[in-house]
Amino acid sequence: MTKKNIVIGAVAFVLLAFLAWHWTSRASTEADDQNGATSAAVPAAVVPVVRKDIANTLVISGEFKPFQDVDVHAKVAGYIRKIFVDVGDHVRDGQTLAELEIPELTAQLSGADAAVRAASQQIRRAEGEVQRAQSTHAATHAAYGRLKQAADSRAGLVAQQEVDDSQAKDLGAEAQVASAEAELDAAKQQLEVAQANQKQYAAMTGYTRITAPFAGVVTKRYADTGTLVAAGTSSSTQAIPVVRIAQISKLRLVLEIPESAAGQIRLGDAVGVHVEALHRDIQGKVARFASSLDEQTRTMETEIDFENRDGQLLPGMYTETNLVLQGKKNALTVPLEAVARNGSDATVLAVNSGNLIEEKHVTLGIEDNARVEIVAGLREGDRVVIGNRSQFRAGEHIQPAATESSKSGSAGTK
Repeated sequence: MTKKNIVIGAVAFVLLAFLAWHWTSRASTEADDQNGATSAAVPAAVVPVVRKDIANTLVISGEFKPFQDVDVHAKVAGYIRKIFVDVGDHVRDGQTLAELEIPELTAQLSGADAAVRAASQQIRRAEGEVQRAQSTHAATHAAYGRLKQAADSRAGLVAQQEVDDSQAKDLGAEAQVASAEAELDAAKQQLEVAQANQKQYAAMTGYTRITAPFAGVVTKRYADTGTLVAAGTSSSTQAIPVVRIAQISKLRLVLEIPESAAGQIRLGDAVGVHVEALHRDIQGKVARFASSLDEQTRTMETEIDFENRDGQLLPGMYTETNLVLQGKKNALTVPLEAVARNGSDATVLAVNSGNLIEEKHVTLGIEDNARVEIVAGLREGDRVVIGNRSQFRAGEHIQPAATESSKSGSAGTK
């Protein structure tokens, strides 16, 4: 081998060695860069954007009240002769609850009956007088007619004085008829007055029976046998009721809706009710609401009707009520903790396919106590960061961490 060849070989060896070292160093540097990038990724809890049924509900306490509840008063004043019911008794509509004793009313009714009989007798007498007066008038009128006809047929046949006397008798008999008829009219009017009084006292006698205005249960008893009660229309402090009756076969659940939610109440809105005393959940719908706020409490009275034929629900029982104000099926949702709000502006930290954070503005809709509807700004399947947002910034590389929310979210719509 010549000296020249030796030099060329040495140079080639050095060159190859340099290239090998450079390649190895570059590969090591790239590996170090990759390892460094991986170690720089920050772990973050990430959940997907999923579709779920969502509802904005108002949780509020309520109280059951009877569908109807009334103190039953006497219509006329008197002493209670007998009371037939007591607390807890179930009564029918129209059932007699008590009877009153009113001695003066009995006398008044007897007097009215006597007045009707007397007026009837007076009518019969007046009718007889009318008949007699009419008969007398018919006779005198016929006699006058004959004399008048004879006098007119032949002059001097009948004296004029005789004709005049006959005419006077005829007119007098006619006046007697008018007088008898007037007496008859007066007697008839008197009978009408007597009958009106008789009807009034008879009706008042019927008021001595105090009856139930509707079917229900006696919840209070205020009086006993012998108690003097005033008429219910009296302003006297003695106008105490006899009993109190409540209709409990149907109940009203009364809710006091706060001013902030009053405008969202609609007839037929779904209501979920938990009765703590019975450990029972029942469903209902809004039946009516006041459409105005109480000036003192700033709340609106709202009622839900419940059938209670088994009697398990009792007036006065308290409930925890969930009133659905807004709801949507299959809405696009994220957890509440994924959203940051600044006035009317809302943002989320979305995670792209390269696990880089992007801050996105979103439009919110209905929300419940755990999730909020996304109206615009995200799509189903997008990923968002939950937890402490202050740890992250836009453009940061993260390492997604699985959460229970992401697992349940990816399992499908509830």
